[in-house]
Amino acid sequence: MVVTTTTTTSSSTTKLLLTDMVLGVDHVPSNYIRPPSDRPNLKDVQPSSHAVPVPLIDLKGLHGPGRHDVVKQIGQACQNDGFFQIKNHGVSDTTISNILRLAKDFFKLPESERLKSYSDNPSKTVRLSTSFNVKTEKVANWRDFLRFHCYPLEDYVHEWPSNPPSFREDVAEYCTSVRELVLRLLEAISESLGLEKNYINGVLSKHGQHMAMNYYPPCPQPELTYGLPGHTDPNLITVLLQDDVPGLQVLRNGKWVAVNPIPNTFIINIGDQMQVISNDRYKSVLHRAVVNCSKDRISIPTFYCPSPDAVIGPAPELVNDDHPAVYKNFTYEDYYKQFWNRGLATECCLDTFRASPIRDS
Repeated sequence: MVVTTTTTTSSSTTKLLLTDMVLGVDHVPSNYIRPPSDRPNLKDVQPSSHAVPVPLIDLKGLHGPGRHDVVKQIGQACQNDGFFQIKNHGVSDTTISNILRLAKDFFKLPESERLKSYSDNPSKTVRLSTSFNVKTEKVANWRDFLRFHCYPLEDYVHEWPSNPPSFREDVAEYCTSVRELVLRLLEAISESLGLEKNYINGVLSKHGQHMAMNYYPPCPQPELTYGLPGHTDPNLITVLLQDDVPGLQVLRNGKWVAVNPIPNTFIINIGDQMQVISNDRYKSVLHRAVVNCSKDRISIPTFYCPSPDAVIGPAPELVNDDHPAVYKNFTYEDYYKQFWNRGLATECCLDTFRASPIRDS
């Protein structure tokens, strides 16, 4: 595959990826600068130590006599926060350290090797790209990413990069472990809604699982741009692994709160499809990634989702006269297409799938 470069800045630099473009750069190129009303305002962000902490849930009791308590904690976190952290989750420390090392090694590969995976087409099942959607966005985001499908594993593993040499083996092990974790969480979330434990599993049709390896290089002027601006996730549930560099922020009670990494834990966030299935009981929450001037950062989200043909709507058991259906039924394929075409707009893509339009109060 021959990749031709395109201009990413107004200067003579012609690089496809931010990683290669920023070498030696001492200012943020103009196409990355947000308007003043849409900047991170980093001084206004609440440090996690000053805010009510994002819940940290121990999953050890999920398969024992403490299951009821753990399910209750998960339900409360989904309802009140839309985000929670988990420990004793069943994914080994070795598997976690391997995937973080692998992601760092991938983005350190020579430019020509990385570009073998490059594509600006969001429909590709494996692609290395930059920002979010370079075809539609007006302002670029300070990140490069490798995104790939990983379920069913045998359908996609042969498409993945073969360099670093252990990539396919280590990523396959990680994907499998995280999928097992997700299925346990989906049972618990179903139960927390008062549904049969396999309900959510059953509405996803054939299921889908995507992963991304996000790379955020150091930024000379982090107050002017984002790694990713505020957005909700279009999928069902996201399992996020971070390295030791802070960057994730969550909107809580109208304020952005930093969520600092805890080693060998995952951050779970509720996606748009879960908000629909729960008929608005559980919330898909705005979150964003900010950058810093001294350290690069790696994050590895796993996006678990319905398969494209799955029809998603509020669970019938959660709809009654007091709680009418908030959303109409739709296929996940229709939702996902609209999400990518709209870009990372602050307003939630869910609003266009409501059963009746939102009225201004």
